[in-house]
Amino acid sequence: MTLVLSGRELARQIEEELAVEAARLKNSGVPPALAVILVGEDPGSHVYVANKIKTCQRLGIRSVDHKLPADTTQKELETLVEMLNMDPAIHGVLCQMPLPSGLDGQRIIRMINPAKDVDCFHPYNVGLLAMGHPAFLPCTPAGIVEMLVRGHIEVAGRHAVVLGRSNIVGRPMSILLSAKGMDATVTVCHSRSKDLAAITRQADILIAAIGQPLFVTADMVREGAVVVDVGMNRIPDPTRPSGTRLAGDVDFDNVAPKCHAITPVPGGVGLMTIAMLMKNTLAAAERSLAQAN
Repeated sequence: MTLVLSGRELARQIEEELAVEAARLKNSGVPPALAVILVGEDPGSHVYVANKIKTCQRLGIRSVDHKLPADTTQKELETLVEMLNMDPAIHGVLCQMPLPSGLDGQRIIRMINPAKDVDCFHPYNVGLLAMGHPAFLPCTPAGIVEMLVRGHIEVAGRHAVVLGRSNIVGRPMSILLSAKGMDATVTVCHSRSKDLAAITRQADILIAAIGQPLFVTADMVREGAVVVDVGMNRIPDPTRPSGTRLAGDVDFDNVAPKCHAITPVPGGVGLMTIAMLMKNTLAAAERSLAQAN
């Protein structure tokens, strides 16, 4: 029997733990608050931000939402970030990417106060992560680690293959898996990797974050592997009323029978990402409380 690692169930467990922490902070005089900046009308971003807001409401975290039109200027956006940086009642600041054309997203990321960078995108926090002394953990990789640990997946000494080298998932994922305490041997693959299937078949743990729907097929996976699907792609499906459906980077139906464990899409990594964002926000609020005392 293949173990399906449900992000929905794990996220619910973690949210219950975080709600207790949020209440404690509020009772201590530091109500945790997360500021979210959303610029433009990107449909995927609007759905993702709406889910973040709903999660904040469930946990008792104050959500401060700034929805800006697509014609917002760089200066206007930077002024807002500076204001949020200065506000002691705001503990986490994130600007939803991608930004509309003409806006410099990397400059905005570098402007966010590292102490409020709950996405863990700022170069300072990425550097701390690489050195093994993270202030925050990047949300999607941290969510995957939680899924592995709480799913009782043995990681130490195993060969983990990460498909994708993005700064959001692939690179930080390789750092976390190879860190002390996780102790995996990690290979990072990308679009220029040769004989990709030969590499992925060596994986005890395969992390698919390549952004191509149904890319990982059964012949790329060894028997008994653990497969984590980070992909979130919308593909045509004439059987659905909408004409489309969500699919991961893994051909789930054909890959799952070969696996010891696998994550579904939807209902997998995406929900854990939001849970880890909430965890980082509470960690930032906790540090604010410690400084106040």
